[in-house]
Amino acid sequence: MGMIQGRALIQGSAQGEVIFTDEPLSFWGGYSAREGRIIDTHHTLYGAKVAGKIFVLPGARGSSTGSGILLEAIRLGNAPAALILSKPDAILALGAIVGRELYGKPLPLIVVTESEFGELHKAKSARVDKTGLIVWETGKT
Repeated sequence: MGMIQGRALIQGSAQGEVIFTDEPLSFWGGYSAREGRIIDTHHTLYGAKVAGKIFVLPGARGSSTGSGILLEAIRLGNAPAALILSKPDAILALGAIVGRELYGKPLPLIVVTESEFGELHKAKSARVDKTGLIVWETGKT
């Protein structure tokens, strides 16, 4: 078990399976809001279902339209349960803020340091709280 005190850019609570990548993702053209999965054929997680999971990634890349894709995923119930990033990302934060305000569906967005981010590659499941606390399990006993 591990514990990290991250910084909650968007407050909320979530728990679930962890999906980790050290590769940024463009939500515009890289994430299907209808399916909740990664559709960028060049991404290492191509085909992975991320909806309802704790998605750990360094940040977004590409178009600012990605916030609209994240917002649509929130509306459809196909967004990740939480986003954990290694640096603040205005595009993802905007989608999460608008989703909370329009649909009343908070999407926690937590920022951790680079070294803490690296630790999370071992996580199989995690829970986050509104303070940004992340408690994660490796799945090993």
